[in-house]
Amino acid sequence: MATTSEHGAAARCVLITGASRGIGAATALLCAHAGWSVIVNYANDSAAAQGVVQAIRAAGGQALALRADVADAAQVSSMFQRIDAELPPLRGLVNNAGVIDAFIRVDRIEPERLQRMFAVNVFGSFYCAREAVRRMSTAHGGAGGAIVNVSSAAARLGSPGQYVDYAAAKGAIDTFTNGLAKEVAAEGIRVNAVRPGIIDTDIHASGGQPDRVRRLAPQLPMQRAGRADEVAQAVLWLLSDAASYTTGAILDVAGGR
Repeated sequence: MATTSEHGAAARCVLITGASRGIGAATALLCAHAGWSVIVNYANDSAAAQGVVQAIRAAGGQALALRADVADAAQVSSMFQRIDAELPPLRGLVNNAGVIDAFIRVDRIEPERLQRMFAVNVFGSFYCAREAVRRMSTAHGGAGGAIVNVSSAAARLGSPGQYVDYAAAKGAIDTFTNGLAKEVAAEGIRVNAVRPGIIDTDIHASGGQPDRVRRLAPQLPMQRAGRADEVAQAVLWLLSDAASYTTGAILDVAGGR
């Protein structure tokens, strides 16, 4: 494992939730290359998470896969306790874990779908941020750090006729980012967000639209979907010391959408 990096991430670790695939996996690989010790959180796909860990270790980095459903506060707490015991001091958190669902109008949404949507996308980010602040805040004896929340362009577009519930959950993440950034700004913690647009990952298939990227790409200002690593680059910058005077920012990575 590198002891220093151009991003100043020596001897510290970053937790990336939902890091077994897509944006999370790309972010894990980039962070490891920059010298971070990486915790690859996952909920279900152990093989994919271990694949990310193996790729990081093969390149000389340090990584650990930890299973935890971020919607479960007890599982989140246990995960952070393992981080305390097995890894360098936590200095970064990327709240990336999220879910979408099939296209549906609001007048057809069932309570179970809403509860899952907000439990993972909103409550999970709160649970992880709570534990991270307890460790990183100078008010708790920590050395500071950075939190990056993964929002979505849906937060400002609303996603009518598709998934207004997902858009609303990501709107909550935008507000959460703003409020938490101000709450801990004097305690050595920066809090920012990225808002991806149409990114070519398998999250679209999980929402029942495996061809969504292909269909929408010609309609986008850049006439192509984004790549997971393009979002990951923005996340890495917000984590890094290069963004030392940036907090409360929400960075669109949406190709002009």
